Amino acid sequence: MTTERTAGSFLPLKPRIFLMLLVLVQQGPRHGYALKEELSRRTDGRLNLGPGTLYRTIQSLLRDGLTQEVVKSPDSTLDDERRRNYQITALGRQVVAAEARRLEQLVELARDERLIS
Repeated sequence: MTTERTAGSFLPLKPRIFLMLLVLVQQGPRHGYALKEELSRRTDGRLNLGPGTLYRTIQSLLRDGLTQEVVKSPDSTLDDERRRNYQITALGRQVVAAEARRLEQLVELARDERLIS
């Protein structure tokens, strides 16, 4: 028996998963190393995934249907048969949007308590 998961059932997301999905929404299909580099850049090096964590996370996203492998590279000049490129799915977009709304609500609570401006 298979049950279809809703976007909310994935929440809360680990920061690396949220950021990885966000990169795929904003930049389109990427291979693993490009994702790793972009995550590190966006976090000023605070999120520097090792290969094991990176590829376990990618496999988890694939298994959960949040991403899918794409056959062709988004830039044909960068085609390399060893590299696998990944793109976000419709469910992945719903999940990352739901997480963004969840985080926004938490920030609003902190503002209400005057913890941040």
